[in-house]
Amino acid sequence: MKKLLSVLFIFTIIPCGICQEITCSPEDRAAVENKLVEIDELLQGDFGATMVSVGKTFMKTPYVAKTLEIGDTETLVVNLQGLDCTTFVENVLAFSMLLKQQENSFEAYLKNLETIRYKNGALDGYASRLHYFSEWIANNAEKGLIKDITGEIGGEEITKDINFMSTHRDIYPFLADDTNFSKIKDSENFLNNQAICVLAQDKIAENEHLIQSGDIIAFATSINGLDVTHTGIATRETDGRIHLLHASTGTMQVEISKKPLADYVKGIKSNTGIMVARPN
Repeated sequence: MKKLLSVLFIFTIIPCGICQEITCSPEDRAAVENKLVEIDELLQGDFGATMVSVGKTFMKTPYVAKTLEIGDTETLVVNLQGLDCTTFVENVLAFSMLLKQQENSFEAYLKNLETIRYKNGALDGYASRLHYFSEWIANNAEKGLIKDITGEIGGEEITKDINFMSTHRDIYPFLADDTNFSKIKDSENFLNNQAICVLAQDKIAENEHLIQSGDIIAFATSINGLDVTHTGIATRETDGRIHLLHASTGTMQVEISKKPLADYVKGIKSNTGIMVARPN
């Protein structure tokens, strides 16, 4: 990882007339271009099936935490050599969208990634990143990229104080900046006025038939101040059950959970249920 970070650089490009600061390495640009070739024939009539097919091309990619926390200012980080659970989902969605858009350029990939990762689709500093995954779901639903279907499959609304980042300021280097800290507090205050819909852990098995391959799954948590601890992509495997395709902290790589989703979450002490979003 140290070797990788040593070759990262920042450059400015102008795709579609929008100036962006990008953090990328030559290896990662090559990885994106190779991925575009690899997925070229994976578009399917069902977008969820496309998501799973694209997601499976990342199998065994190493899990690496905090790949977006680079440098002194927020940039659009491109890194396919190491993924965490969120950047895995973001990249699968970005590449799947390219197939639907019939686009295959590096610039189009960057545009999709920025659209997915940032509030209202535009990078505007650290606080514009969708740090809390419940907000990631809500904002990407507003963009028309996904639909939160949790309520439709048996989920119920809950309210919870979301303040983990501001109450753990010391573990987020960018929050040393008072402006960033203030903006994150504003985001948290907004989230605290919004209900979150969660399908309770003990209701997942009975509603599993309503979950489709390609749905984005987020793990709700009882941890104070936090909404979601993990995310991945649903995939219905040969046993007929929904499993989780994800960047796992257990095996430290992208994998499909051996246990069905309903059983997998039972092994997570803090888990309270799931949120489910369906890509459009």
